[in-house]
Amino acid sequence: MDAIEIVDRIEEFLDKRKRIPFSSNIIVNENEIYDLLDELRNILPEEFKQSRWIVKERENMIEEAKRYSERIIKEAKEKAEILISETEILKNANRKSEEMMSAVEARARTIRLEAEDYADEKLANMEAVLHKLLTAIEKGREQFRSTLSSGDK
Repeated sequence: MDAIEIVDRIEEFLDKRKRIPFSSNIIVNENEIYDLLDELRNILPEEFKQSRWIVKERENMIEEAKRYSERIIKEAKEKAEILISETEILKNANRKSEEMMSAVEARARTIRLEAEDYADEKLANMEAVLHKLLTAIEKGREQFRSTLSSGDK
């Protein structure tokens, strides 16, 4: 079960509670809501760990693409040095080297952008979950305070 599902369960739980007559307050079993919040608290560290893993994977992919492009560039330079004595061969080697560099750079750029998009999507999902959770908690606290202030009268 993930954090969004637990937030949905909390909302569902709150929606099903009985309302206090003539108010917008509801009656909530304290143990039940705390149980749901404990479940959420237990699952969030795992989701944070997953986001850190995603960021690390993105960095690894970028580093791998960089090493790959450096290796291709090195190989292209070595081949060009071997063929430097003949002008026509040199021209062809330079042209191919540039094509390879362009292709490698384009591929590295694509890999980097895909990794960034993936990490951004996961972080956006986490942000949405946390926003829902914060909204639910704030709503619950407001209702709890309203219940307390109504009980004081």
